[in-house]
Amino acid sequence: MKVPVTIYAELTPNPSTMKFVANKYLLPSGESANFNLKKDTIGFSPLAEELFNLPFVDGVFIASNFVTVTKTDNVSWDFITMQLREFIREWISEGKEILLKSQENEEPSIPEVDISKLEFESSDLDHKIASLLDQYVRPAVANDGGAIDYLGYKDGKVTVLMKGSCAGCPSSTATLKGGIETLLKQHLPEVKEVIAINPPM
Repeated sequence: MKVPVTIYAELTPNPSTMKFVANKYLLPSGESANFNLKKDTIGFSPLAEELFNLPFVDGVFIASNFVTVTKTDNVSWDFITMQLREFIREWISEGKEILLKSQENEEPSIPEVDISKLEFESSDLDHKIASLLDQYVRPAVANDGGAIDYLGYKDGKVTVLMKGSCAGCPSSTATLKGGIETLLKQHLPEVKEVIAINPPM
């Protein structure tokens, strides 16, 4: 049975990504899935796997009620936005699988910095930093079609992972330095710097 679904396309600060917002939740709140290569989608997300079959798709990020698509540089959004919007709308309205299982328990694909080699001891500030990010940063980042994960705190430095449209976005560095760093420093004088890690492009 088909469910009526509307999808609208929204520009993001990253010119290579477009956010496709649905009028229903695709994933439970707080869950997200980021795919930079087709091989990473297999067994995880049938929707992302099918999107990677389109020649101009270079990345897929899925969260609460939206899908952010990263395109290749050789094609303009003018030519593909309608096709992507219809494809995603059809997929959802037919009730097809979006995510089979979470990536949480799997080995992540290696980001530009190997996350598994980063070691953070638990800190008294972990809870405070995570809740500040949840309250002030995460909603704004989600608005732009991305996500941010808190990795850890060490020697005055907070490390975060940028996903979706935030990864590799020209303005995310400015957002990071201007917004997140300022926010954390205001609330927590121990924080001296925020370092962002992008998944591989």
